[in-house]
Amino acid sequence: MDDFDGFFDDHYGSTLRAVSVAIGDPGRAEDLTQEAFARAFRKWSTVSKLERPVAWVFVVALNAERKRWRRERNAPEPEPGVSAVPDVASGVLSTIVVRDALARLPTRQRAAVVLRYLGDLTVADIANVMGCAEGTVKATLHHALRNLRVELDGSEP
Repeated sequence: MDDFDGFFDDHYGSTLRAVSVAIGDPGRAEDLTQEAFARAFRKWSTVSKLERPVAWVFVVALNAERKRWRRERNAPEPEPGVSAVPDVASGVLSTIVVRDALARLPTRQRAAVVLRYLGDLTVADIANVMGCAEGTVKATLHHALRNLRVELDGSEP
């Protein structure tokens, strides 16, 4: 994709939604997403040649948030509550029940689920974003899906 404008139009909305759900703060997600796309624009000659440029944008946005998480690790976490940007076109997270279940996941599990299933990133890409081993990502996804199963249908593992 040589045309940045087309790339932006095609991917901004889905990237914003995914980052918003991953971090649980729509306003912060918008800032992160805009900054990530701005960086992609500045490096477009390199980014456009990547196999999945949108994955690069996800990585940049979530790496910025991960740095903030590290700085604030000892600060108390705000009450969980995900307020996703409305998605009329694709119906992602169409029920309050799913949003609430995601919001109740620990931050790391929520980020892994969002990156995998909304961001469509590979386990290797998620490991890069989260700064951990691929095995850790797999274990995190396993625990997150188990927790979601309990939240959504009440079935214990």
